[in-house]
Amino acid sequence: MSDFATVKAQRYLRCRVCAATVMDESCRLSESQERAIYEHHENGTDDPGYRRFLSKLAEPLLAKLPAGATGLDFGCGPGPALAGMLGDAGMAMSLYDPFFYPAADVLNRQYDFVTCTEVLEHLHQPAAVFRQLDSLLKPGGWLGTMTCLQTDDARFANWHYRRDPTHVVFYREQTLSAIAAKMGWELTVPVKDVALFRKLLTPGQ
Repeated sequence: MSDFATVKAQRYLRCRVCAATVMDESCRLSESQERAIYEHHENGTDDPGYRRFLSKLAEPLLAKLPAGATGLDFGCGPGPALAGMLGDAGMAMSLYDPFFYPAADVLNRQYDFVTCTEVLEHLHQPAAVFRQLDSLLKPGGWLGTMTCLQTDDARFANWHYRRDPTHVVFYREQTLSAIAAKMGWELTVPVKDVALFRKLLTPGQ
């Protein structure tokens, strides 16, 4: 890691390997402060605008999945709208969120696919979580993620995504490619800020 920027006493580092931007640990919120912010999120499961937003991931992911596939919405938050959309499309969904759906038994299974929407930017230990996500996927399974990718360093200080104090990791397409290479996954970016990773059946397949 190398120093990248300091914005109003918040220090950010840049990974030399994958180009991710990471908030220094000393600047992060406590768990209770973080949860208090999440509890005020207004992402209703029936909100048409929010469902349109989530369709950016749901539609390309559904195109990859067989009927009745099993899925886990990882970090689903208090209102698991995406899981509801995928369930309506015939997928068998489970939920996990460390604050709102903490039942650990769902983390002891494997799934045809896992979704993480607006989750990756909150990860305090991203490498460990990506390994966990890999363990949750069956061979050939799909991981669908959505996070706003960083593109312009000059605008970082005023970027709306940075101003959310719960956001501690910011990814670039280069970061996603590095993650895929490290995990042995295939990467597809169907639309802006959406990534589909496929866990290979065996290396090279």
